[in-house]
Amino acid sequence: MERLFETLNAIPLALPLAIMCARIVDVSIGTVRMIMVIRGRRITAAALGFFEVTIWLAAITGIISHITNWVNFIFYGIGFALGNVVGMFIESKMAVGQQVVRYISSEASEEITRVLRSRGYGVTEFSASGREGPVGLGLVILSRKKVPDLISIISAVNPKTVVTIEDVRYSNVVEYYKQTEGTFRRSWFSKKK
Repeated sequence: MERLFETLNAIPLALPLAIMCARIVDVSIGTVRMIMVIRGRRITAAALGFFEVTIWLAAITGIISHITNWVNFIFYGIGFALGNVVGMFIESKMAVGQQVVRYISSEASEEITRVLRSRGYGVTEFSASGREGPVGLGLVILSRKKVPDLISIISAVNPKTVVTIEDVRYSNVVEYYKQTEGTFRRSWFSKKK
């Protein structure tokens, strides 16, 4: 490892760029790992933690072995900052887990519920009272990947509908998906890994 760092240090900016890239990778993994911890995915979090720490050790070794080069410190910080952004981007694309979408409407709650149910979403509906009178409240638990479609459906029915989203750590909800003909349904149980 020491020979690698000496070789990189001999090429201008090679060592700082290597340190920065290592930090981008390890912080990205760390960001995703923390989200897996929050979602209760123990094995995935442990595996990611192994790779995160191994890469971090390589990056910090490059800093310590060349402690007088201040450029390494700058690139280390840049790598950390970019790693957070990259990690959040990766996690948003993975969209692991489930969320509960809550919608509140004083005008179109029944219509929203009807449209969502006709498209195969399981909706739990409540009557509630808001600041200006009666409102309808609906809850839908679904995969994070499906949330943007659900929100667009709700907005298409009534753009003034209040929508909130929360993460679900555990759920034994069965989701039903309709095929285009509407004759076949398949279900699955959400399981933590």
